[in-house]
Amino acid sequence: MKMSGGPPSVNFKVALFVIALLIASATLFYTQNLVTKLQKAERQIVELYGRGIEYVANNSTPDNDISFLFDNIIKPINFPLILTDAKNHINLESKSDIRNIDIDTTLSKADLTKLLTQKLTDMDNINPPINVTYQDTIVLQKIHYGDSAIINTLKFYPYLQILFATLFILIGYMGFSNIKKNEQSNIWAGMAKETAHQFGTPISSLMGWLEMLKGNYSNPDKVLDIADEIENDVEKLSKVTHRFSKIGSIPELKPRIVYEEVKKVTEYFQRRLPQTGKVVDLNVDGDKEASALLNSELFGWVIENLIKNALDAIDHKKGQIQINVKDFRSRIEIDVSDNGKGIEIKRRKDVFRPGYSTKRRGWGLGLSLSKRIIEGYHKGKIFVKNSAPGEGTTFKIILKKG
Repeated sequence: MKMSGGPPSVNFKVALFVIALLIASATLFYTQNLVTKLQKAERQIVELYGRGIEYVANNSTPDNDISFLFDNIIKPINFPLILTDAKNHINLESKSDIRNIDIDTTLSKADLTKLLTQKLTDMDNINPPINVTYQDTIVLQKIHYGDSAIINTLKFYPYLQILFATLFILIGYMGFSNIKKNEQSNIWAGMAKETAHQFGTPISSLMGWLEMLKGNYSNPDKVLDIADEIENDVEKLSKVTHRFSKIGSIPELKPRIVYEEVKKVTEYFQRRLPQTGKVVDLNVDGDKEASALLNSELFGWVIENLIKNALDAIDHKKGQIQINVKDFRSRIEIDVSDNGKGIEIKRRKDVFRPGYSTKRRGWGLGLSLSKRIIEGYHKGKIFVKNSAPGEGTTFKIILKKG
C-alpha cells in the first residue's frame, strides 16, 4: 500500500502553514484597523473636549451655560485623561482634571505627583496631547489622554488569538501525527498478517494435496486430478504476489463479465471448503451478462476478502453465503450475504478501518484493502448494506458499467 509522505506531505504542511499565516495576518490587520478607527474616534472626542474648553475660555461671561459641555462631553469619557497647564503641571486638587485613572488614596503628594507624571509620559507616547489655546496663540492647558480599555483589549486580542490558535494547531498536529503513526503501524502489521493470510490458503491446500498424492501415487487418474489442483494453488500463489505488486500503482480497468469473475473465486473456495471444517453453501446468482469496468485480479481479491470475512463470521454448522449480481442502467451491484454473527450498528464503519478486527487473531486489513480497491481504484462504492447480530451481514459493491 502506498504510504503518504515525501514531497506531497511536505507540500500539504507548507500549504497549511501558509493558510494559517494568511488567517493570522488578516485577523491582525482587521483588528489593528479597528483599533486605529477607535483611536481616531476617541481623539475626536478629546478634540471636541478641548474646543469646548477653548470656547468657555474665549467667551467667559456669567451667562455662559457650560452644563452641556460637562454633561455631554466630559462625563461620557471612558478613557484615562489628565488636564495640565501649558508646562505639564498637574493640579492634584481638581478632581475633574484627572479622569479614569485608579489612584491609591494612601499615597503621599510627592508619590502621587511622580505616579501621574509617569502616566503623562506613557499617555503622550501613545497619543500626542491636545493644546487648549486662548485666541489661537496662548496655550492655556494641555489634554493628555490614553487608550480606553476596549482599545487595549483589542490591541492584544489578535496576539492572544494567534497564540491559542497556534497551541491548538500544535496539539492537533501532535495528536494527528500520533494517530497517523498508530494507523501506519496497524497498516504495516496488518499488511504482514494479510500477506501470511493470503499465502496461507494455497499453502495449506498444497500441503493437503501432497498428502493425498502420497496416498494415491499408484492411481494415475487421481494423481492427474491432484496435479491439476496443485497447479491451481501454484497459480493462486502467483496471483497473490501479483496482487501485492499492483497496490500503489494505477491498475488497468477493462470491461469484464462480473458474474464470471465472481464465479472464478467461488469455484476456488468451493473445492477447498471441506478443509475449513465448516459446512457452508456458497452460491452465485444474478445477471450472467452484466459487464463492469474492473481489474480482474484486484476485484477477485475483494470477493475473496468478503467470502473469508463471511466464513469467519459463520460460527454454526449450517452456513450460507449468497452472492447476487444485479444489472442496473448505469451501474452494477453485487451483494455478498452470509448468515453469520452479524455486525452491531455502531461497528459498521469500523470494519473498514485499518487494524480493526473482532477476531482474536484478526489481521484487520482485508476490508480496508477492499474499500481502497473498490473506491480508490475502481471509483465505486462498498459498504455494509444491512446487518444484525445473530442474523448475518450483507455487503454491497457498486461498480461502473463496462
